[in-house]
Amino acid sequence: MKRKKLIVFDMDGTILDTLDDLKESLNVTFRKFGFPERTKEEVRGFVGNGIPKLIERAVPAGTEASVQEKVLKAFLEYYQVHCNDFTHAYEGIQELMAWLKAQGYLIAVASNKADPAVRKLCDIYFDGLVDFAVGDLPGQEKKPAPDMVNRVLATLQIDKEEAVYIGDSEVDIATAGNTGLDCIVVTWGFRDRDLLEKNGGNIIAMQVENEYGGYGNDKQYLQAIRKIMGEAGMDSFLFTSDGDC
Repeated sequence: MKRKKLIVFDMDGTILDTLDDLKESLNVTFRKFGFPERTKEEVRGFVGNGIPKLIERAVPAGTEASVQEKVLKAFLEYYQVHCNDFTHAYEGIQELMAWLKAQGYLIAVASNKADPAVRKLCDIYFDGLVDFAVGDLPGQEKKPAPDMVNRVLATLQIDKEEAVYIGDSEVDIATAGNTGLDCIVVTWGFRDRDLLEKNGGNIIAMQVENEYGGYGNDKQYLQAIRKIMGEAGMDSFLFTSDGDC
């Protein structure tokens, strides 16, 4: 089994808490169209499959496709400017990435967010830490299709057996499976543990009281990832089955 060389992170809900900016951008847009606003918890359930799917799920039932396109355009125009009003890195993420870099691992980000926003946010929060970042691009299928992660692997010249994928949702579990990568899922993001387990997540860095010594904040939760990696030796970072979280 090949030594692991690359860690591929999802963005929203995994390394950045972007939910407030997504909610605010959605509601600013909806006010323009006279649509009812959405709550943070509603938006939490809508995200994960890219902005077009967020709009499709959030608009009132029966909204015509042509109107949805206008809403999408207005949202993207606003969000491009305001994608970092309330967004912040989860506590300890930069330290985790710095630790991984110090161990010699490559770091990538693969997100269904629009590519310009992905690159902008990586520059702001993870400058010098991310070796390659990619978001939604024309002609590229969104996650959970393997296109995006395959692009990462090809760009960094890494075999799938040499990479680990870290995400927070059922989309990420499926992405890892479709790409054939080993996977860790986290529960501080946009999905709860029950949903993750129902979708096949079984290597989980989670908010529990005893498993990792009573962790009580995000920085400590992130140490759970380091603990999993350390206990596995990372050189032989294996899971129960190839491509399963």
